[in-house]
Amino acid sequence: MKLNRRIKSICSLPIGRAGVGLLLLLVPLTSFAQFRINLGGGSPLRKLQIAEMAINNLYVDTVNEEKLVEDAIRGMLKELDPHSTYANAKEVKAMNEPLQGNFDGIGVQFNMVEDTLLVIQPTTNGPSEKVGILAGDRIVTVNDSSIAGVKMPKEEIMKRLRGPRGTKVKLGIVRRGVKEMLYFSVKRDKIPVKSIDAVYMIRPQVGYIRIGNFGATTYTEFMEGVERLQQQGMRDLILDLEDNGGGYLQSAVQIANEFLQKNDLIVYTEGLRTRRQEYKADGKGRLLSGKVIVLVNELTASAAEIVSGAIQDQDRGTIVGRRSFGKGLVQRPVDLPDGSMIRLTIAHYYTPAGRCIQKPYKKGDLKEYEMDFENRLKHGELTNRDSIHFADSLKCLTLRKQRTVYGGGGIMPDEFVPLDTLQYTRFHRQLAAKSIIINANLKYIDNNRKQLKKQYPTFESFRDGFQLPQSVIDGIMAEATKQKIKPKDDAELQRTLPYLRLQMKALIARDLWDMDEYFQLMNTKNHIVQRALQLI
Repeated sequence: MKLNRRIKSICSLPIGRAGVGLLLLLVPLTSFAQFRINLGGGSPLRKLQIAEMAINNLYVDTVNEEKLVEDAIRGMLKELDPHSTYANAKEVKAMNEPLQGNFDGIGVQFNMVEDTLLVIQPTTNGPSEKVGILAGDRIVTVNDSSIAGVKMPKEEIMKRLRGPRGTKVKLGIVRRGVKEMLYFSVKRDKIPVKSIDAVYMIRPQVGYIRIGNFGATTYTEFMEGVERLQQQGMRDLILDLEDNGGGYLQSAVQIANEFLQKNDLIVYTEGLRTRRQEYKADGKGRLLSGKVIVLVNELTASAAEIVSGAIQDQDRGTIVGRRSFGKGLVQRPVDLPDGSMIRLTIAHYYTPAGRCIQKPYKKGDLKEYEMDFENRLKHGELTNRDSIHFADSLKCLTLRKQRTVYGGGGIMPDEFVPLDTLQYTRFHRQLAAKSIIINANLKYIDNNRKQLKKQYPTFESFRDGFQLPQSVIDGIMAEATKQKIKPKDDAELQRTLPYLRLQMKALIARDLWDMDEYFQLMNTKNHIVQRALQLI
């Protein structure tokens, strides 16, 4: 009885003195949105508060109050749209790093080979390169603690290597051809995270830029790429947004601005409690002339769809590929005191012609939403344009040429390119999923880096002269057999081999040079890229 009276007493306190867990939810929201909260006896918020207090004070076993509140938040957001989410502090940090454009660390690209950290490449002018760490080095100790051969999770290794800028870390390194252990003291620094995957001249007068995501530094990286290509004689541009999952709306607006005339609408946002906000071009872009082709596929989403939609609706360029993902919801971050975050959908965004490209969803049915790719494949949409049907009510017209375009779910390309299921076989997908391909590449480059660098001093000589040894393919097949992975029949194996050889060659080029060279090779068999080249 005393405990019941105590709970009733607690529940009658002003909101500022009620349980800590609930404060985590309320304080940022009241300060952020500046709205009033009704805490009357019938208030749903009061009901939630009493439930949390009752569980925390009366439940038969010990409860984790923090987890209780997190589960409640996740439960509420789950009943909204698929993109309103909650992330704890650790998840927020991991989620923001690719978009912020940097993190504090030692500056190496690495991968794990047989439980040992292998340096693929040190970051150019980064902390590791400055002290003499080389591609091919194996980092085996961090501050005299072994990280090799001890089955340490990759996340734990990264935690030990990263740290605040200015702090030092002692690395023990094994280098091929050197008997004794080498030790380096590396001073951690800001390490850039690139959002542009590749920039190169794909043909005379035709530039190619592939954007991986839209982060804080994307616009700066993009303009540096444009400057470089224009110096090489670029007149037309292929902008590759395949597999681009989006990012910051502002970065998308900045890039779309480079293509459009003054006062051309780029995008507008509007919600029930959010006033319409328009984003227009300032007419000062550096890409106002020349042909533009934008590449999209079923994984192109959000900010990438803003750029695609603006260029299509303003009749500035041609969209090539397959219908994009269809994410037309705007999220606003609500930061919570412990570093966690709610990403709450506050508006829809609309293309210049007024299309809302958010694909349909049922509130609370995340599973069906996530099955969209499989459903598209099953219905034939990814392989046959005739399988795609739009209601007349979704019809819109582009702003200059009055061409018909459709809303209601993604950006439908002007030129459809079907998914080639024969090129990327089930067997190949299994090899990739089991990391057999990447591991074979890492072993080969580790054993042959010096010889390859000597034999192929330039990428052009490698591109034209290198052929993957049959022994590498044999090793991949042997490992596949060991892991009980087999092609369906010989026909599937023969379809797999050409693309597998190309992928291995591209991975080797990436490790010897960079991502530009990787995509130069992979794009020779990318059907969307090849169709763009035909059109341009």
